[in-house]
Amino acid sequence: MAVRINIGCGQTPTLGWRNFDNSLSLRLAKIPLLSDFLLKLKILESSQYQFIRFARENDIEYGDATKDLPMQDKSVDVLYSSHMLEYLDRDEADKFIKDVFRVLRADGVIRIAVPDIKKQVAQYNESGDADVFIASTLLCVPRPRSLGQLLRILLVGTRHPLWMYDGNSLTRLLQKHGFVKIEVMPAGQTRISDHDTLDLRERVSDSVYVEAQKQNA
Repeated sequence: MAVRINIGCGQTPTLGWRNFDNSLSLRLAKIPLLSDFLLKLKILESSQYQFIRFARENDIEYGDATKDLPMQDKSVDVLYSSHMLEYLDRDEADKFIKDVFRVLRADGVIRIAVPDIKKQVAQYNESGDADVFIASTLLCVPRPRSLGQLLRILLVGTRHPLWMYDGNSLTRLLQKHGFVKIEVMPAGQTRISDHDTLDLRERVSDSVYVEAQKQNA
């Protein structure tokens, strides 16, 4: 049976796959009373509290893309990640892609979706609104202005993008780590077989999709 995993699934796990996320919510999901307490202290936002319940109900597993993935070498047939890579810094992104290569079997497929900086620049060139452009990248966040906001950062860290990609830069990253047959895929298309439960148009308005394979040595 094929092993398919979704890394950084957030609230869009893929049905029938193993789904991983590194949110603190996954740890708090195992301690309901603590999450209730943190919500009352306003350290947790209501959206985070709802994700705790969602993670518990949908069997989402804890996995941190900045550390070794919780999979054996050459054990995965397909790995999908949507709108997660941009939250890693450059060194972390290198480590993640290298570890994906480790866990994929020969001819295994990686599919990555990220915000497309090329689309955002095109929208800026059309509108000329720099404020909208910067806001669309999500790269900048307000400084903490309350004790609750400060405690939230201490608990979960900053949760905003650290890098941006387009199809060409993502292709270069995959090439650097030995992937072959790299292709920028049109929305709705894939080389993954039996992909019925996979959303091939996830966040289509602002995304670029790239697929690659691990070479059969």
